[in-house]
Amino acid sequence: MRILVINGPNLNLLGKREPQLYGSETLWDIENALKSKFSSLKLEFYQSNIEGELVNFIQQGTNGTVDGIVINPGAYSHYSYAVRDAIAMLTIPVVEVHLTNIHAREGFRKHSVTAEVCKGVVAGFGASGYELALTALVSLIKQ
Repeated sequence: MRILVINGPNLNLLGKREPQLYGSETLWDIENALKSKFSSLKLEFYQSNIEGELVNFIQQGTNGTVDGIVINPGAYSHYSYAVRDAIAMLTIPVVEVHLTNIHAREGFRKHSVTAEVCKGVVAGFGASGYELALTALVSLIKQ
């Protein structure tokens, strides 16, 4: 099973960026934990601060070699219709993940345009949210 784990802007700074909100784990820590926990899966990780690069990577999900996507679009989840549209054209399941509870944050963070085209959303559980999202995605793929 091949799964893409995609991260948007500023997530490359996890561990340094507002650790009181986002925790002290780095993106590298999260990726290594997922590789260890889900060793039977072929996980591919990608992070970019550039919207178009994320769209290009999401579009790999249309080539028939990807079974699902876990995505943390970061701030793009609140306003990127380009990322939303890239997800919407997929026939594979996509699960959105956020480290913080976006519904308990600033007003502009409470709505996710990308969540509207995902199978589900995991938010507010810190780094363990990635594990929850991946577990849910695998379950969706097996259905």
